[in-house]
This record gives sequence, structure tokens and C-alpha cells, in this order.
Amino acid sequence: MKLDIRSFALTVGIVWGLLFLFITWWIILLDGASGDVTFIGMVYRGYNISIGGSFIGLVWGICDGLIGGALFAWLYNYFQGKFGARTE
Repeated sequence: MKLDIRSFALTVGIVWGLLFLFITWWIILLDGASGDVTFIGMVYRGYNISIGGSFIGLVWGICDGLIGGALFAWLYNYFQGKFGARTE
């Protein structure tokens, strides 16, 4: 079975971006907005624990998820074609 690269990449991008949004809002609800730069904020420029930072994390997460999902699906299809079970 082959993965559709565009569909998989879009799905991973949306899920990863929404994950950043929801986790940031969860932290804001529990501890309050601090605006502190976190470890993730060092990787995703502009991200911090704030309302604005959550939307920056959403955009970064979608972009990162698109690239990672496309790469994963392409590698999966490549190795599936090379080493997958052959039905003949």
C-alpha cells in the first residue's frame, strides 16, 4: 500500500500545528501567559507562551509538519517499493 504524499503531509501539518496551538493554550490556562522563550521557541523563532505565540506556533507547526509528513510518506513509499511484499 502506498501513501498519498500530499494528503499525508497535509494531515501531519494540520495535526502538528493544532497540537502547538492547543498545548500552548493549555499552558496559558494552567499557568498564565509568561512570554518566556522556551526551548521550542529557540527552534521555532517567535514562539513563546502567549496568545500571539500560540498562533506563531500554529504556522510553524503546519510548515514543519508538511515537510516532515511529505518526507516520511516519500521514504515509506520508497522502501515499500524496494522491500515490500510482492504479490504476483
